[in-house]
Amino acid sequence: MNRRFMLGAALGAASSPLAAPALRAQTFDHAIRFIIPNAPGGTSDILARLMGPELTRTLGQNVVIENRTGAGGNIGGDFVAKSPPDGHTVLLMDVTTLATNPALFPRLSYKTSDLAPVSMVIYAPYILGVANNLPVRDAAGLVAHAKAHPNTLNAANSGTGTASHLTAVMLEDAWGTPITHVPYRGGAPALLAVSTGEASMTLAGATQSLPFAMNGQMRAVAVTGPSRFATLPQVPTFRELGWPGVDAGTWQGALVAAGTPAVLINRLHAAMRDALAQPQLAARIAELGATPRTDGPDAFASWLAEQTEAYTKLIRDHDIRSD
Repeated sequence: MNRRFMLGAALGAASSPLAAPALRAQTFDHAIRFIIPNAPGGTSDILARLMGPELTRTLGQNVVIENRTGAGGNIGGDFVAKSPPDGHTVLLMDVTTLATNPALFPRLSYKTSDLAPVSMVIYAPYILGVANNLPVRDAAGLVAHAKAHPNTLNAANSGTGTASHLTAVMLEDAWGTPITHVPYRGGAPALLAVSTGEASMTLAGATQSLPFAMNGQMRAVAVTGPSRFATLPQVPTFRELGWPGVDAGTWQGALVAAGTPAVLINRLHAAMRDALAQPQLAARIAELGATPRTDGPDAFASWLAEQTEAYTKLIRDHDIRSD
């Protein structure tokens, strides 16, 4: 067989109907949908809209953002888990939700293993904010008020069993007094409830809650994470206060349907890593109180396994059940 014939045969095979699907499986050939399982205005939604233009530039396809809310993030998770495993449908969410699902939803319509980790994206510490109509000024005053008025503090959270709810449960244990937990359909509605005085307090990722604290719509009394915020230097950390949940917060990550080719997962991870390294985007994320976290698929999977074990124990110890 001469060289010209061999080359022609190879090109013919690559362009044949049988080869076309294999080639398409290695690339992005239409719009990429980011599924956000929470309401518009939440951390995942903000982050997707910030990254979208950079991902479009890197991957060569438009990024479309869809909010599919409800069931503590599980409607969006189910949609992505059952989507074609071609990398074009991406779940962006507070991935702590995936760590709590096995204990909260034993009959869930999909399993965590139906999703493939792509990349961690950011970590945003929680701000513990209280309503302006609550007669407290700081963390000590909040604890004193909670003890003096058991069950009268309404703690808004982003859904039953979410990290914001479970962190409030940890505080309830640490303070030694009961509080009332009120679920909302995402962090944005919970923040709005506190800003209007409908709820007493909330824990929400700094990406969405920092503007509320800076604009006086709520009073920040404590923050999670390793250090105080430069923009809220007077507000102590959970660690300083001796409270549990020092590493709680919004751990945003991206996942696709299990079975997606590794080459596409790796391209998505690289595109997200590059987007977060862009100076303008990195500066904007820092302004929002978050830190880029670009751990790849393997590190992400290990983190998820550790978190699942810890949260499963907390949920079972407190007999927390899904709505």
